[in-house]
Amino acid sequence: MTDGTDRPQTPQPEPGAPDNGGYGYPQGQIPAGGYGYPQAGQPGGYGYPPAPGAPGAPGAPGAPGGFGPPADGQVPPAGYGYPQPGPYQQGPYQPAPPVPGPFQPPADEPDWNALAEGAEQDRRKKRLWAVIGGATVLALLAGGGAFLLLGNDDGGPDDAKPLASESPSVSASPSPSVSGSKAPVDNTPTAADDPTVLRDRSGKAGLKMGPEASTVPIEKRFEFRTTGTPNSYAESQKALVDVSKSFTVTARISNSASKGRQIAVSQGNEKTFSFELGSDEVNGKPAWIFRVQTNKDGADSTTATVAAEGRKMDSTMTELTGTYNDSTKMITLFVDGKQINEAKVSGVYKAPGPLELGRTRAQGNWAGAWAGAMDSLRVYRIALSPEQVDDQKPGKIDSSIKPVGSWLLF
Repeated sequence: MTDGTDRPQTPQPEPGAPDNGGYGYPQGQIPAGGYGYPQAGQPGGYGYPPAPGAPGAPGAPGAPGGFGPPADGQVPPAGYGYPQPGPYQQGPYQPAPPVPGPFQPPADEPDWNALAEGAEQDRRKKRLWAVIGGATVLALLAGGGAFLLLGNDDGGPDDAKPLASESPSVSASPSPSVSGSKAPVDNTPTAADDPTVLRDRSGKAGLKMGPEASTVPIEKRFEFRTTGTPNSYAESQKALVDVSKSFTVTARISNSASKGRQIAVSQGNEKTFSFELGSDEVNGKPAWIFRVQTNKDGADSTTATVAAEGRKMDSTMTELTGTYNDSTKMITLFVDGKQINEAKVSGVYKAPGPLELGRTRAQGNWAGAWAGAMDSLRVYRIALSPEQVDDQKPGKIDSSIKPVGSWLLF
């Protein structure tokens, strides 16, 4: 069916027409080149080779080349079949070489697999050394910590520190402490082998108590108590300070009698005192006093007194300190660490008798019996300065200034 329009006609050639191109096999001769089976007498082409025996067929005598072994051992110049000598073949046919082993890189190119394995071995060695080094450091640190904890073996300062299990047991009694020290110590007021002797905390000068004197626990401390009777006292075996040279005596005291002469601490001989510290009436009023004797006869007219007048006498503990400075010949009274009064003297009579608590000697007799309590007693062989006196703390000792004797510290 058409649309009625005439179109040009191009007729196809009839099959079999001579020299006519078309589909199928060409008629007559084979063109110079083309597809299909090659025809006899043609130099070559695609397709199957000529039949055996045909001129130019493989294996035919005189054939230039083809399939099969070469005739008479001669190598044909070219053709199908066995490869001919050329850039990739040497000589006549050779048997196939054996299958090669694993790939080997050329001699002039690095062995990348070996390099990779070597690098991995280096990394493993580095990691191993890092682990060993870390373990060594930890071992050294642990050993150093143990050394610090246990101390050295050459008798150094650490050897002087006892282990916790070797620390002495602490008494249930309240504990005094030396200034700057926090370690608790035994503050038992009396000697371990004699409960009638007040224990010296800084030396070996124990004070023997009379039969009517006693020690009484008060909260975290102990007080020495006397009743104001002749048998209520305590004394040393010998003089503790040379009063012809500088000295200091201090005690925290309280008394229950506001009138008359009451001496807490003194030192003298069988006839008179060298110094006395306590209370007395001055100008008809009770006062804290520090007094010294300047003459061997012990007369009242040869004494010198510094006083803190108008002080209220009650059961409150008051710290009294008296000093004598041999270079200036000055005696000074301090109350609760503050300087109150001072006086110049010609000197202090050296009466080489014992230290006394709770009484004094006057004109060959005992006098000034103390009725009250005292603690924090200390005696120094130097005259403390006002600053040093003010720095003294009740019940404690300044480690830079060691007293010759101290009792009832806390």
